[in-house]
Formats: sequence, structure tokens, C-alpha cells
Amino acid sequence: MTTMTETSARFREFKMPDVGEGLTEAEILKWFVQPGDTVTDGQVVCEVETAKAAVELPIPFDGVVHELRFPEGTTVDVGQVIIAIDVAPGSGDAPAPAAAAPAREPAAEPEAEAEPKGRTPVLVGYGVAESSTKRRPRKGAAAAPEAAAVAAAVQAELNGHGASAAPTPAPAPAPAVPVQGGRPLAKPPVRKLAKDLGIDLATVVPTGKDGIITREDVHAAAAPAAAEAPAAVASPVAPVPAVAEAPAVVSDSARETRIPVKGVRKAIAQAMVGSAFTAPHVTEFVTVDVTRTMKLVAELKEDKDMAGVRVNPLLIIAKALLVAIKRNPEVNAAWDEANQEIVQKHYVNLGIAAATPRGLIVPNIKDAHDKTLPQLAEALGELVATARDGKTSPAAMAGGTVTITNVGVFGVDTGTPILNPGESAILAVGAIKLQPWVHKGKVKPRQVTTLALSFDHRLVDGELGSKVLADVAAILEQPKRLITWA
Repeated sequence: MTTMTETSARFREFKMPDVGEGLTEAEILKWFVQPGDTVTDGQVVCEVETAKAAVELPIPFDGVVHELRFPEGTTVDVGQVIIAIDVAPGSGDAPAPAAAAPAREPAAEPEAEAEPKGRTPVLVGYGVAESSTKRRPRKGAAAAPEAAAVAAAVQAELNGHGASAAPTPAPAPAPAVPVQGGRPLAKPPVRKLAKDLGIDLATVVPTGKDGIITREDVHAAAAPAAAEAPAAVASPVAPVPAVAEAPAVVSDSARETRIPVKGVRKAIAQAMVGSAFTAPHVTEFVTVDVTRTMKLVAELKEDKDMAGVRVNPLLIIAKALLVAIKRNPEVNAAWDEANQEIVQKHYVNLGIAAATPRGLIVPNIKDAHDKTLPQLAEALGELVATARDGKTSPAAMAGGTVTITNVGVFGVDTGTPILNPGESAILAVGAIKLQPWVHKGKVKPRQVTTLALSFDHRLVDGELGSKVLADVAAILEQPKRLITWA
């Protein structure tokens, strides 16, 4: 028989790590292993989504998967055990996971107590089912006191209205509802549905796997009570009217869709609210003729030095912003609230806002100010591709100083962008369109766009912000300034 010491040495637990900078929770997106699978040190076992990005987690030891503590879609606090590994398989009978031990008949002798052949897992995240620590009644045992009390009350009611005095057989008890600490097992969305419909989960008969209450079970419990009333209780007693408002609530829920706010989207919401109501935003606009910039983009696409990298207007705009920052370095700063200081940065980590299936993220190019145009093009291409694949790491989104958001790709002319928290400025680039423009004294069709620069007025005054925006516009109008000003 395996001792506790041997068991503790045999099974190792892997906890949810802090995969970012001070993150407190992460959602399990996908398990790549199942109980019984063999894993090796460094093998990726699951993918989780933090408030910053989706991250793959490798296991740090060899063994066989003994238990997955949480199902996919569960948000887990950092430090909670998510998987247990048998690091010495074959050394003895493995005990069933503590959180999933089923109720058993008491053994006649302590020595005869054996491990159960199977296990009935509870809904992970809700703890050990109470039935795993309390013995269930033997077959043929008397009905529960609550059931007996109900039967007696029914019989007394019948006798009081002239019904036969013969004892009425008690109805068969409903299937036992697995509970944990007195709580039936159900996922949070199902609990909310029950609350909205006014249904007590303790009265719902579960049909889901392992005794979990499903949405269908709650809807069934919300049906008129008369449909479930036992035929044996046919008496002159007036029936209790069904709850009339339940169907209306169900109808309303069919007209709406509620999406839980978590992961990246939750972090974005919190960051944007904090930024909008903490930093005093100022936004300035300028409309500029970028015809020469578009010609430069076309020429660079044919340049052999740019072979293998993606060349687009965003590349030239990014380089123009970097040159403008070099000419006006005070704009590249941060506000230290704790020390009441302005922290000027002597490096530029250029953020690029990217729309992904998981929401908006802002990874940044580290030390973008030191990169040549081909290097900047390569870094931009890698950043966008990684973001679209959902593989951006938390480190890639940390430490940004200024950001570019390209709303023009959606056909939008301009906007008033909100600062990325901790940064001093953000440049929004609108759609580049062919418009009538006065060029050399004549109205001609020209490629035109609108730029919008938002900045933190604690760090950047109107003059400095205007200079930065004017420099970017001047470079895009005359790209040769990239050489003369750089």
C-alpha cells in the first residue's frame, strides 16, 4: 500500500505561473494532454490567455498526467494547481485524485479498505464534492427526513379534506443532486441563468456529465409546476399557480447575447478607462499630402535591399515618427505619479496597435530608434504576423513609449486615440485617399491623409505636441527629409 510519503514524492503538481508582469489570473484556453498521457520536461501541456496575450505553458518534469484540475474556459488564479503529474508511474496503484474521490460503502474491516476502481469527478474549480467525505445511505434505508415530512404533510392535507385515511405511498425520491458544501454543481453561466429565472438549483435534477446541472435542466425546472406535479396528490386543494414571468425572461434572453469580459478584452477595458480618466488627453490634427510618400513606397518595393520584407505606408510613417521624436526628445517620456517626476526615455519602444480575434493589443518594437529602414520593416512584419496568430508574448507588449494606430485600414479618416497606459503620445493614421488638392498653385488629384496625435498634457504642452505632429507631416509630404533630418 502506497504511503502518504511515497504518494507526495510520486505526484508533482504544476501551478498556474505568472507569465506576465504581476498578472493575477489566466484563462485556460486549451489542454493539449489528457489523464494517462505521457509528458516530458519542456512539453507544452496547455494554452492560457492572460490579460495581455495567449501563452503556451510547458511542464517542468517528466511523467504521466494524473489529473487536470480545471476544464477549458476556466479562469484560474496565479498559484493554483492546474495539473498533477505522476513522476513515478508503475510504482504502485495510483490513488484517485482527492478532488474526485467518489463516495464508497464503508468497509467491514479497516484493512480491507481498497481504492475505488473509478472516480466521479466534480466540476473542477468548485472543490471536492461533499459526497466524497460522507457515506451515502445503504440500499433499503429509510427516506430522508425531508421526504418523510413532505409525505406526512400531504397525507394530513388529504385527511383534512375528507380524503381516504388510507396511507398514501410516498413518491419515489428524485435523483440525488451532487453538491459541494451544500451547493449543486453548475457552471457560472448556468448559475446566472437560474438566478435570472428565479430557480433554486437545489431543486433541479442534473442530467449533465458527472452530475453537473446544464442550461437545459434549468429551463426544464422553469416550466409550469403543474407539469411535474405527482398524480397521486389529486385533491380539492387549489393548485399553486405557475410563475408567469419565467417564459418572458427566457424570451428576453433569446433576444440578447451576453459575452463575459475577460482576458485581453478585460485588460483593455480597464487600461483604457484608467488612461482616459488619469492622463489629461489633448488631440491635434493635420491633413497632409502624402503623394510623394506613396511614390517612395512603390520604389522601395522594387529595391533589392528591401527584398523579403513588407513595404507599406505604415513603414514610412513609423520612420517619420521616430525622426520627429529624435528632433523633439522631450515628447518621449512617462509620468511617475508616485514620485511626482517626469521620466524622459532615451530609447523608443514603438508600439503598433493590432486588431486580433482576441481584441486589440499593442506590442512594441524594442529600440526602434536604432533600426535601419530594412530592419524596421522586418520588425514590423514579424510583429504583425505574431499578433494575428495570437502568439504575442506579454514581454512584447511591455515597456512601450509611444504608439501608432492605423485606423485607415478600416477606411476611417481619423479619430481621437486614447493613450496606451504609461506612454506619452499616440499617433492615429487615417485612410489615404485621392482628393482634390492645391499643388503648385493648381487643384490636382493628390494622395491625402489625416493624422491625429494625442498626448499627455502633463508631459507634453501644446507647442511640443504641435512640433512633433508638424514634423511627421512634413516628412510624409517630403520624404527626402528622412535623410536630411535623421
